[in-house]
Amino acid sequence: QVQLVESGGGLVQAGGSLRLSCAVSGRTFSNHAMGWFRQAPGKERVFVAAITWSGGITYYSDSMKGRFIISRDSAKNTMYLQMNSLKAEDTAVYYCAAGARYCIGSYCYTRHEWYDDWGQGTQVTVSS
Repeated sequence: QVQLVESGGGLVQAGGSLRLSCAVSGRTFSNHAMGWFRQAPGKERVFVAAITWSGGITYYSDSMKGRFIISRDSAKNTMYLQMNSLKAEDTAVYYCAAGARYCIGSYCYTRHEWYDDWGQGTQVTVSS
């Protein structure tokens, strides 16, 4: 099992930036992928971005591509989400997740049901 702890959320004005971190501990595997998802009140959890832990291959939601950047530091066992040009509609709880170990192709990296372990979430609020 993998333990995940998010940090870095907060209140920011529209147009601003935030960097979320996800500290990873426990048993990780070379074929693990790490993802960021978000959930706004009353809405479903949606895919934001994912990265393969070993190869660093990245995947993005089309709506966030170009504004958000996912990365990981294997030495620090930490994943990041740099969020730029934030909009009010980016307001949500952001979750990091680990899993998708046997994903082939890209679609499964975007699906929350492919991830096994989740963090507790961090709130991001963007004021307009």
